[in-house]
Amino acid sequence: MSFNQHDVQSPNEMMVDADEYVSVTDESEKESIAIISPDTLDSEADQLQDLPLATDHDAMRELILPPLAEEPKVLEDVVNTWSIQSWRSLNKREQGPVFQAGSYPWRVLLFPYGNNVDQCSIYLEHGFEKPADIPENWSCCVQFALVLSNPNDPRLYIHHVAHHRFTKEEADWGFTRFYELRKMFNVPFEGATRPLCENDMATITAYVRVVEDETGVLWHNFTNYDSKKETGYVGLKNQGATCYLNSLLQSLYFTNAFRKAIYGIPTEHEDSLSNSAYTLQRLFYQLQTSDAAVGTNELTKSFGWETRHIFEQQDVQELSRKLMERMEEKMKGTPAERVLPEMFSGKIKTYISCVNVDYESSRIEDFWDIQLNVSGNKNLLESFEDYIQVEKMEGENQYYAGDEHKLQDANKGVIFTSFPDVLHLQLKRFEYDIQRDMMMKINDRYEFPEVFDAAPYLSEDADRSVSWTYQLHGVLVHSGDLNAGHYYAFLKPNKDGWFYRYDDDKVTRATMREVLEENFGGEFRTANGAYLRAPLQKKAPAMRQNSAYMLVYIRQSRLDKILCPVTEDDIPRHLRSKVEEESALREARRKEREEQHLYIGVKVITEETFRHHGGTDLAVFDAGPQSEDAAAPRFYRVLRSMSMEQLVEIVAKDLNQAPQNVRFWVMVNRQNKTVRPDQPIMDLSPTVEETFQRASAHRDQILRLWAEVAEETTAEGNAIWPTHEPHDNGIVVKNDLILVFLKHFDVEAQTLRGVSHVYISREKKVEELVPLIMKKMGWGDKLPAEDKIFLFEEIKPSMIEVLKPKQTLKGAELQDGDIICFQRSVDRKTDRNYLEKRLGLNEKQSTEDLTKKSDRCEDARDYYDFLHNKKTVKFHPHPTRTNNEKFPPFELDLNSKITYDVLAERVAEYIGWQPTHLRFWTVNASTGNPRTPVKRGPNQTLQSILNPTGFNHLSTTQRSDAFYFEVLEMSLAELDTKKSVKISWLSEGITKEEPYDILVPKNGNIEDLIQALVNKAEIPDEAEDGRIRVYESSQNKFYRELSREYPVISLNEYTGLFAERVPEEELKADEGHFIPVFHFQNEPQRTHGIPFKFLLIEGEKFSDTKKRLEKRTGLKGKSFEKIKIAVVRRSQFSKAQYLNDDDVLWDVATDDDSLGLDHVDRTRTMRNGAGDMFLR
Repeated sequence: MSFNQHDVQSPNEMMVDADEYVSVTDESEKESIAIISPDTLDSEADQLQDLPLATDHDAMRELILPPLAEEPKVLEDVVNTWSIQSWRSLNKREQGPVFQAGSYPWRVLLFPYGNNVDQCSIYLEHGFEKPADIPENWSCCVQFALVLSNPNDPRLYIHHVAHHRFTKEEADWGFTRFYELRKMFNVPFEGATRPLCENDMATITAYVRVVEDETGVLWHNFTNYDSKKETGYVGLKNQGATCYLNSLLQSLYFTNAFRKAIYGIPTEHEDSLSNSAYTLQRLFYQLQTSDAAVGTNELTKSFGWETRHIFEQQDVQELSRKLMERMEEKMKGTPAERVLPEMFSGKIKTYISCVNVDYESSRIEDFWDIQLNVSGNKNLLESFEDYIQVEKMEGENQYYAGDEHKLQDANKGVIFTSFPDVLHLQLKRFEYDIQRDMMMKINDRYEFPEVFDAAPYLSEDADRSVSWTYQLHGVLVHSGDLNAGHYYAFLKPNKDGWFYRYDDDKVTRATMREVLEENFGGEFRTANGAYLRAPLQKKAPAMRQNSAYMLVYIRQSRLDKILCPVTEDDIPRHLRSKVEEESALREARRKEREEQHLYIGVKVITEETFRHHGGTDLAVFDAGPQSEDAAAPRFYRVLRSMSMEQLVEIVAKDLNQAPQNVRFWVMVNRQNKTVRPDQPIMDLSPTVEETFQRASAHRDQILRLWAEVAEETTAEGNAIWPTHEPHDNGIVVKNDLILVFLKHFDVEAQTLRGVSHVYISREKKVEELVPLIMKKMGWGDKLPAEDKIFLFEEIKPSMIEVLKPKQTLKGAELQDGDIICFQRSVDRKTDRNYLEKRLGLNEKQSTEDLTKKSDRCEDARDYYDFLHNKKTVKFHPHPTRTNNEKFPPFELDLNSKITYDVLAERVAEYIGWQPTHLRFWTVNASTGNPRTPVKRGPNQTLQSILNPTGFNHLSTTQRSDAFYFEVLEMSLAELDTKKSVKISWLSEGITKEEPYDILVPKNGNIEDLIQALVNKAEIPDEAEDGRIRVYESSQNKFYRELSREYPVISLNEYTGLFAERVPEEELKADEGHFIPVFHFQNEPQRTHGIPFKFLLIEGEKFSDTKKRLEKRTGLKGKSFEKIKIAVVRRSQFSKAQYLNDDDVLWDVATDDDSLGLDHVDRTRTMRNGAGDMFLR
């Protein structure tokens, strides 16, 4: 006999088989079958002893239906047996007898010859006869086992177990590879003398356990799941790795008093998406009113986060603190100014209290959250005891209690004087493992209660008139390890009722087991305390990967205040109206997209748009529908079913013309990629769609037309058209006139503009166009003798040909829609130096003349060449090397063929500087920062500089349309002899940092650097204002002070460089009396800020040292009071030893120690290639 025992975490572990059920030929039998195969299962010798018989149903149930990890309530257990008398006579698909379980019908589905496999396939399915019999939204959660046994010898059997949520769509579930057919018949079963299927007889027993679906989502596949419909709440979309942000935001949102306070921030005059308070208001409003998951893009953009921040998981505690700080700033000066501190901030006292004398040194500080140790503690209460644990200061570690009491035994520790209404507890799940030399996640079991009393952790003099009992409101969970993981939250929106799981965009009800037990961490446990074990680890229990890392408790006496209702009246009116407007606009756009197939865009060129056009062709068709460019074609969005006659009426009305005096010409794409009028539309009865389809090939779904307005009309007001005039019999006659468009190139103004259109016979000569041009331009009847008009045909942007005056238009191959450009200029023969000027052969020309003429076009062909190669380039002053007030950003239209020198001349001419004293920098496409300086080369062109060889948008980070420019005080040639040094000038302690890029001769030293800094920063020199010291920092720690003789060529580019005045008290101090000072946040490894060196004074109490330190740093008032100061050993992972006012730093610190200032990092410095989290 044999059986298969699943010794796994979820006791139904099996594989889903990808094979489809393809062997059914009867159409009525083609049903969807869920196909599953069990894992390769093992059995051990000790498990084969004393096994129950297949007929002992109670014992079998205990064996084959192990406890479920979810521990749902069992509603009913049912056993049903189906006896099969003639297996090999069965149909390929058989259904067993219907039986009832959980008030629903069930039956076994059997494929005796395999469901497209070489094993028999057995499933459990619901027994509803017709789909109409299935209740609406029916589901039933079932754990079941199927047993195939020998009816003559019940010791011989095989079983498989599974659980499933049965629905109308997933009506069956089971095992495709239940048992191999070749082993079933005439082959002794494992360890026995008889086959499993003996005499073609077998028994299939179904053990069906119906369990309660308490949350409505037990074993749910979440296909088409609607969070709002099922729970009344919506989730937040994950942008990439923002699940940690989503869990925190949901927690704050359901702290109703916080949401109300956020709504109270006045933003009606700051409703910009760069205002984080306004975007948070919008997010909360959308969570309150939306029917679908809400995005956080607006909020993260208002934080100033870039794409890389979105894909980096950040520290939730740090994010929470910074968000609170930012919102607290926004609430200053408003009625809600004290709301956040009163809601989230408590007070803690750090003390040293003498045992034998009445002396105590203490300070009381605010806290916004509490960090509790997980390691070494079994539960929350033990962590609190650990937190307030008293340290005995006795023996060699006695406390110096001043001159009066000298050394005394003392107790040192912390105690809470008050807790906030909303208590945020940060569980320290991540700690440094000194043996592995890395941070590790602590997965130890750590329990926390639904309710706890915080009174035991308060000081004796704390106010206990109101209970300090706290109730669990939220559990923020991390699943995974240090390097990869996922965050979600369990929150209780109301005082009474359910907890809900907020997992990004999905919200589901949660049981208290899910909230508590499943987030304690440690080993998986069942209800009876037994451990669930992983399949391949028979001895070691399976460990949970998910555990709580942040807990939110609310004081029970303040529950009604904190979870107060947030009504529509609490939402700012301007916010409501703005979001509703945007929602209506989105809905209109959605409707427009849905109806888009009914409409078509029409772009119409008119005489007016042509006159404003300054480029090639008749218009720029790429202009958008909302373009305000006067040269852009007029855009109309019309129904495809509209008749052309109706369209003419619409356009004629815009042109203030009678409809009969306007006719359309269809624009076509010529083979040379130009778009020109082809022929007029004489029949206006077809629809716009039909006209569009009849036109030649299209680049997009846009009908392009030219609207011609009649210049002559009959006495009745009807148009007289020069060509294609319809006769009374309906026949359209084409004469020999052709339609030609005229453009004027103004040599002096260096402009090209459309003029008008003319009709002229193809038999006439080119020179006969001149009188028509004179009339259109208003130049009179005759040109002066010294003037001449030159004519060119614009064949395509890169092909402009001169027209011969004596040639006929037919000979020049001109046709309808062609463009002729003309220019009026002095006859070239009268200008002797014209050719020399064009070719640059006149040696007497000054450099200034060459500069002025370098980009001037003398005839239309040159100007067309300029247009063809024109590139609009943006120029920005270098952010750190050029004064942006004196030299603001600008744009220039340049020929991409110009050389580096001509580029420098054009920019120098624009900003009023010397071209030799300019340097250009390429722009990093991803960050927008300066990339590399451009090297001057004799063969370089603007095109090759902006688009280096091999350039494409995938392989480079360089922008192809912008430069930074640097205004130099010396020529580029001289610049090559200098070294650029980045140094920060500290003018007010460390509070004011002014960065400078300074050029120092490569053979210079620190003395030269200091003199250059004095000149660049325009500060008094050393003789006038005192000695200047220059020092280096590394990883935000003081590295070394540099001597005056130190060569600048040896400066390390990877260290920070600072310069400051030497304080008077330090001028004659011994070098051995200094201690390096650095800044950190919480952990000494998290350094930030500007380090410096500080003078120690022998015997000075730390209370006096702090006063000097405050003066030395320049930090004043509350900014300095918030800083905790500690001595930090050189060891990389040493703990900070925090100092008290009565300590003497001279005695405490050793030569290898540093002084650490512990405070929040408000900088945005880049570390290890990634930026610290910041909120703009």
